[in-house]
Amino acid sequence: MDVRKAIQIRRSIRAYESRDVEEDKLERVLESGRLSPSAGNRQERRFVIVRDAKTRKALSEAAKNQSFVAQAPVVIAACSVESDYIMACGQPAYSIDTAIAVDHMTLQAVEEGLGTCWIGAFDEKKVKEILNIPGSVRVVQLLALGYPSAIPRPTSRKSLDEIVMREKWRI
Repeated sequence: MDVRKAIQIRRSIRAYESRDVEEDKLERVLESGRLSPSAGNRQERRFVIVRDAKTRKALSEAAKNQSFVAQAPVVIAACSVESDYIMACGQPAYSIDTAIAVDHMTLQAVEEGLGTCWIGAFDEKKVKEILNIPGSVRVVQLLALGYPSAIPRPTSRKSLDEIVMREKWRI
């Protein structure tokens, strides 16, 4: 599958089959995150892979009781071991770098026939407690991963004319 096709068919999946994700598919998803760019090539992102049902259930509770988090056979906690680095543009690098890595992973998941859902609604302190993540590490997002049992319809997107400006900002 080409990247454009993966981008077109990717959906946020909130219903998963109970079957396990094969280790080789998971490794390719993780490798896609590993290969992603990072500011200054700092490579500060780290991933905690959770397959255990009890731990996934605890994570779903920490994620505002979103039950699909526990239903997914794999949950990945995408973290950053460094949060102080500020890029020249004034933005903290850690959240952007980690988001880029997770986005690469979501597209590889599509290639593998898997579905994902970004999860930003969670209590970071609770996630850190559940996964024994040190206080200095930031949990940027959770990623549910598995075989979709239902694929939602595409959501609407604004047209390019609505979001693109050429040469200067237009009012």
